[in-house]
Amino acid sequence: MPLNARQVETATPRDKAYKLADGGGLYLMVNTNGSKYWRMKYRFAGKEKKLSFGTYPDISLAEARTKRDEARKTLANDKDPGEVKKAELLAQKLSVTNTFEAIALEWYNAKVSGWSKNYADYVNRGFKNNVFPFIGSRPVNEIKPLELLSVLQRMEKRGAPELASKVRQRCSEVFRYAIVTGRAEYNPAADLASALQGYEKHHYPFLSASELPEFLQKLSNYSGSLITLLATRLLMLTGLRTVEL
Repeated sequence: MPLNARQVETATPRDKAYKLADGGGLYLMVNTNGSKYWRMKYRFAGKEKKLSFGTYPDISLAEARTKRDEARKTLANDKDPGEVKKAELLAQKLSVTNTFEAIALEWYNAKVSGWSKNYADYVNRGFKNNVFPFIGSRPVNEIKPLELLSVLQRMEKRGAPELASKVRQRCSEVFRYAIVTGRAEYNPAADLASALQGYEKHHYPFLSASELPEFLQKLSNYSGSLITLLATRLLMLTGLRTVEL
């Protein structure tokens, strides 16, 4: 005989867990601590299986019956409702872990140990300020070239074409990482370089060999910040760019 809402609500715990059957395989499991769980018993491929629908009162009797009916329709189509549910949960999980932001951070964490703090911060800011707000929540395998181009052109429009170019390069690396880890099939950033405005590279000023002795003499007499003095000497010895120091 089917259950009614009053029976479900007033079911009390006993010395041992027990079941209240509703029909069609659906039953309410009442545990010794008073918690109540909806379950469905069914057979698939000759094996008895169980399906969980959640707890009462989070899931009402009517809602549990709806879930049971959906599961029976799945069985009628010769599919295991338990396996279908697992696939749905996996898809939900992947929809979160396969976003551009999630994969970009995964790529970042894999690379950051080989970078200086300044460069790591530079890459991180580029994503957080210019990319994540627009496509961070998008599944990485669904992002199209035009969508990414729109993000890059935002930087160009505010007068930062060099930043747009560098962010495109970083995005391209993220998409390549997604491809080799099985989360994407192609790289929408690869061919966008020609669609950007481009920028003229300017070389930093430099000292000629003949100017070095005078510079070193003045550096020895420098009375400013010790950090500046040591950093300058370190740059001369290592040849690092300032962003790498």
